Amino acid sequence: MRVLELVRTSRQRIRTELAKTIVGQSEAVEQLLITLFAGGHCLITGAPGLAKTLLVKSIAQVFHLKFQRIQFTPDLMPADITGTEILEQDESGRRQVVFVKGPIFANVLLADEINRTPPKTQAALLEAMQEHQVTAAGTKYILEEPFFVLATQNPIEMEGTYPLPEAQLDRFMFNVVIDYLPEDDEVAVVARTTSAPSEAIEALFTGEDVQQIHALVRKVPVAEDVVRYAVRLAAASRPNQANTPDFVNEYVSWGAGLRAAQYLILGGKARALLAGRANVTWEDIRALAAPVLRHRVLINYRAEAAGQTVDNIISRILDTVKEL
Repeated sequence: MRVLELVRTSRQRIRTELAKTIVGQSEAVEQLLITLFAGGHCLITGAPGLAKTLLVKSIAQVFHLKFQRIQFTPDLMPADITGTEILEQDESGRRQVVFVKGPIFANVLLADEINRTPPKTQAALLEAMQEHQVTAAGTKYILEEPFFVLATQNPIEMEGTYPLPEAQLDRFMFNVVIDYLPEDDEVAVVARTTSAPSEAIEALFTGEDVQQIHALVRKVPVAEDVVRYAVRLAAASRPNQANTPDFVNEYVSWGAGLRAAQYLILGGKARALLAGRANVTWEDIRALAAPVLRHRVLINYRAEAAGQTVDNIISRILDTVKEL
């Protein structure tokens, strides 16, 4: 109950602390907080220079979590992120093999431009995301909890990249899109960053608090009708099924799996908790449909020729699938 009261009293303070360094991007901030509260991982898509690193680092500071950033490059090897074994000699002259932990041993990990590193290195990160452990020289090392991965992709230049397969993309709870700021917000950023250093962010939670929040989120009640609505939204994105809309059959090659409905409900619970509510509503599910489905729905060439985007398809699905 202490954590519940802490969340209730700190909702506005979280946003106040983040506002010390972050201007605008309220939707992206909310989705990242929901992911952290739900214990998931997040994929973020945005052009360079939109303060993605600063945003993640600021969230880590609010929750008093260890932050690490890895710049993914084509020559990055799995050992560069997980760690490696070295031969070490002590004062008595005795030699022993010691495992030196890599940057993945953090609470909040920013995997910058994950699509620029080969599949072998991507797989090492994804093992950590799914199993919360890494394997080095046949030995498993458990990661410290909580463990939260934010992986970024640059949508501008795709030449020489290694796009994540759909099965790996499915491991991410959300795909958050960060766009350019409105003019007033951009003016505020320029004025702030060219003057005095920003005010220090105060930590409001501990890592132990975050783990208790994960357990608390799962206790938020949700009606069966809301669960059924989330399931129907995910099912409506799958082509060639019994109740699939015609436009999905025409424009979608592959739809969302079961994990999409699970994340819609889990994200809805975290969103309700952040809003100070004790139950999940249909609006919670609708608000999270885009970040949950965006990287799970694969459109075909006919959609591209017709000028249809994934977000357009998701919006039409929301219009088609009605609340119970």
